[in-house]
Amino acid sequence: MKIEILGVGCPKCKLLTTNAEAAVKELNIQAEIAKVTDINKITDYGVMMTPALAVDGTVVSAGKVLSKDEIKKILSK
Repeated sequence: MKIEILGVGCPKCKLLTTNAEAAVKELNIQAEIAKVTDINKITDYGVMMTPALAVDGTVVSAGKVLSKDEIKKILSK
């Protein structure tokens, strides 16, 4: 599983990264967490508001910081 945090490095992006890492750890799953900071790559995903979260290439959230529990629900599907 590949989880991508789309954002330019703002505090909200960092918080989303922290929450994603915590969710992966609690679920005890194997996942690669990558940060995408290139604005061109972010817009290629169709994202206009950051931070955004993509799982295996599909954007599942944009424009808000998901909580650890919200991310766990998404990853458990």
